[in-house]
Amino acid sequence: MVETSRARVLALCLRRRMSETVAPTVAPMEGIVVSGAGGVWRVRRDDGVAIDASLRGRLKQTRESALKLAVGDRVTIVPGDRGDGWAIDTILPRRSQLARREPGGRYGERIVVANIDQVVIVFAAANPEPHPRMLDRFLVIAEANNLHARIVINKTELVGPGTAHARFDEYARVGYSVHFTSATMGMGLPELHDALAGRTSAFSGPSGVGKSSLLNAMYPGLELRVGAISESVNKGRHTTVGAVLHPLPDGGYVVDTPGLREIGMWGVPVEHLDACFPEFRPFLEQCRFNDCSHQSEPECAVREAVGRGEISAERYDSYLRLYGELEATEQHQSSSRR
Repeated sequence: MVETSRARVLALCLRRRMSETVAPTVAPMEGIVVSGAGGVWRVRRDDGVAIDASLRGRLKQTRESALKLAVGDRVTIVPGDRGDGWAIDTILPRRSQLARREPGGRYGERIVVANIDQVVIVFAAANPEPHPRMLDRFLVIAEANNLHARIVINKTELVGPGTAHARFDEYARVGYSVHFTSATMGMGLPELHDALAGRTSAFSGPSGVGKSSLLNAMYPGLELRVGAISESVNKGRHTTVGAVLHPLPDGGYVVDTPGLREIGMWGVPVEHLDACFPEFRPFLEQCRFNDCSHQSEPECAVREAVGRGEISAERYDSYLRLYGELEATEQHQSSSRR
């Protein structure tokens, strides 16, 4: 009799312990990563609720997963192992990504943002002074990632529309969409607003050109922090510390990326650089040599087009500079492997 009672007590304790330690099964939910800092990721679930989540243990153990999770990634989330908080269980396949080389001279890939439809490259007409060669670098990065690129020239009021158009209309002739805007005067904002609606767009460009000001002017509810221009160095101070995905009230998302002072290309083989210049493409198959680098080879259709004015000398100069940079990078990588 005593043994029977003891067995019943043990069984009751066991059932109670199991009920306390086994969390109820919850089906995984999907969402999109909107920001991340210190190993904690902000995820906007498909039901519109935003939660904080960390990478699940097995994903942390996979170095590639831990390094490559990026803002814009779609993920599945589940309750944490202890039943408190949320954990990212799976990183879903991407449809696109914007990648650049690791900063600081390191060799490797840095995913800036995933699953975007277009890159909006913002430069200022003045203050800070624009550098078209840097703009060409941004455009090549977008082309190499198979992303549609849109150019915004902000602060047009500082130089006047005529001067701004004279300097940047060449990009419209190449085939890029170019918007001339003024965040302070509202110039060009309705057209840019329409170009963002229903799309996921990454705003990029140097610091201080007014990316946050443009977004605040079009979407006051975003309330992005705006920094002043340093008169001593004429370069914008960093105000965005990491890529942040903002849902737009009329559909779509916009990613406000940090100002990039150092833009390293990644994943562009030097022999494919010419295809990243849209105006080169009609002439590539007309060169005498299939592997023409368009530098000194005879009967080069690209250089002949430059001589006729069909390709701008400035854009061709950008190509030569970037070609030399990529060639040096590949040589350095090759010697490092030996």
